[in-house]
Amino acid sequence: MIDIAIHNLVKSFEIGENLLDGLTFQVDSGERVGILGPNGCGKTTLFKILTGEYDYDEGEVIIAPGKKLGLISQIPHYPAGWTVEQVLDTAFAPLHAMERELEELTAAMAEPGAGRETMERYDRLTARYDAAGGYDSAIRLAKVCNGLDIPAEMRAREFDLLSGGEKTRVNLARLILEDTDILLLDEPTNHLDLHAVEWLEDYLDQFKGTVLTISHDRYFLDRVVRRIVEIRRGRAEFYAGSYTFYAAEQERRYQEQLKQYQKEQAKIAQLEEAAEKMRMWAFKGMDKTYKRVFSMEKRIERIRTQEKPIGPEKAMTVGFGEREFQGDMLFTVSHLSKSFGERSLFRDVSLEVTGGERIALLGDNGTGKTTFLHILLGEERPDTGTVRFGPAVRTGYLPQIVRFDHPERSLYETLLYEDNCAPQEARDRLAAFRFRGEDVFKPVSALSGGELSRLKLCQLMARRINLLVLDEPTNHLDIRSREWIESAVEGYEGALLFVSHDRYFINRFATRLWMLEDGQITDFRGTYADWQRKKEREEELRSVLKPAAAKPKKPRREKPAGGTKQLEKDLRALERQIQKLEEEQAALSAQMEEFATDYQKLSDLTAQQEALEGQLQEAYDRWESLSEQLDG
Repeated sequence: MIDIAIHNLVKSFEIGENLLDGLTFQVDSGERVGILGPNGCGKTTLFKILTGEYDYDEGEVIIAPGKKLGLISQIPHYPAGWTVEQVLDTAFAPLHAMERELEELTAAMAEPGAGRETMERYDRLTARYDAAGGYDSAIRLAKVCNGLDIPAEMRAREFDLLSGGEKTRVNLARLILEDTDILLLDEPTNHLDLHAVEWLEDYLDQFKGTVLTISHDRYFLDRVVRRIVEIRRGRAEFYAGSYTFYAAEQERRYQEQLKQYQKEQAKIAQLEEAAEKMRMWAFKGMDKTYKRVFSMEKRIERIRTQEKPIGPEKAMTVGFGEREFQGDMLFTVSHLSKSFGERSLFRDVSLEVTGGERIALLGDNGTGKTTFLHILLGEERPDTGTVRFGPAVRTGYLPQIVRFDHPERSLYETLLYEDNCAPQEARDRLAAFRFRGEDVFKPVSALSGGELSRLKLCQLMARRINLLVLDEPTNHLDIRSREWIESAVEGYEGALLFVSHDRYFINRFATRLWMLEDGQITDFRGTYADWQRKKEREEELRSVLKPAAAKPKKPRREKPAGGTKQLEKDLRALERQIQKLEEEQAALSAQMEEFATDYQKLSDLTAQQEALEGQLQEAYDRWESLSEQLDG
């Protein structure tokens, strides 16, 4: 069954320039599709057309009837003062509507002369409420909030006071709780930590509906999507596989198209040379050649319609200017602790780093990773402990949020004044980071987050450093920009310390991991893949030991002071108690049948039944224990 069908879609924001120009593709039920393409190609515009936020100029967009579609992109606005709990509760609006109707029907059935139609309506609505998960809504809410790290304290806070990342997590939780049939995810991992991203991947793996995602997280794409739709020049190109398949197949197609294009260009050059000779012969009186020249020119025009293929942009060829490091020890951290009020971020941390190491500092959001970096860089004071650097260490730092002292200056002026470089050198360095032409005269204040990171790296690369510290270096960058940064870092031979949630980046560079959890840093020497394998082995070991742990050996009970007679007396009393509880249970069951159509009364009786079953189970266990003692 087809969930989404798009045919010859055309959308433009400027006259004569179509952003989407005949886009055509379809998505079947249950598919996992990645929407890729360079920035500005129309990916987010496509999502907004699917949700009805944007209209389109031509074509056809069909969403399967009855399918509910949800988009994670911009954060919706909610009434002032709303808490996170209230925002999440909007996901259960249909259930609440059913609850109100059930209450009305319950009241109607209590009236004399309630008709059969009212009772049948109540029965049907109760079944619908149960099928929609009405009785399990609290459990579902708890699971989603735990997975996306939305604790009870955060659920009590006002939504408007949350950070952008926290709002994204809450909005994602709300969408998941709504039981959406078609999920549109626009950069869903941007503000999630590793734990939350892994939870989201597991959730999508179990999700029965359809998923379309725009993402620059290559690891996420490899785990989630099974097909890629790339938007190029307003049209769709298809790749039947994950991101890894797409990257290899895209390069193969480009090389094949380039070879064909070069062959056609060589043929055009050959035909043009022949046509030029024929023109010369025609001027010399050979009139019959005019017709052949005309025919050849038409043939050249037909071949010339082939556009030159656009291939992947080349990686940056610039590298960091490294400072030679003398000595083994780069820096040491001794008994470092830091708290804010009653909240302890980390305590008694001691570490040593030698030259050339590549370390990833990992942990959930809010654990104190950026604070730890600020202490290392001298921008924050620890509560206890010291940080000592070697005498020849020179550090370069790329913060998570990049700021410049003079945002009114152009990119070109920034390099001239802050780096004291010559005009031509400034232009060359900016060009190496894809700032060309008139772009270099834009004010820094007009740059996007990703462009600010690129400009800062452009400055860092010219400085002679032997310790490079990066805080979320790929967070605001598209895939191509991430690859440029990676190619620059690849050639850097100094020590590297970075915070990142980009597992592709972590896997590529980290040879040592610092896991910041519960106020401690676990120092793991190995790659991220090694760490994942270690966690899997530990999980397997826990699952093997769990059955044994689930049934602990019962402690030996001492015999009562009265000996066997006392045991027999206790056992008879317990049997009478069990008989009484069983009679109460039978009476409750009869009442539940009597009030089967009274929603409120039935809920109360169900709660009593559950409590009674717990008492009975305790009594049975006690009887079994006393019987064993008596037999002994």
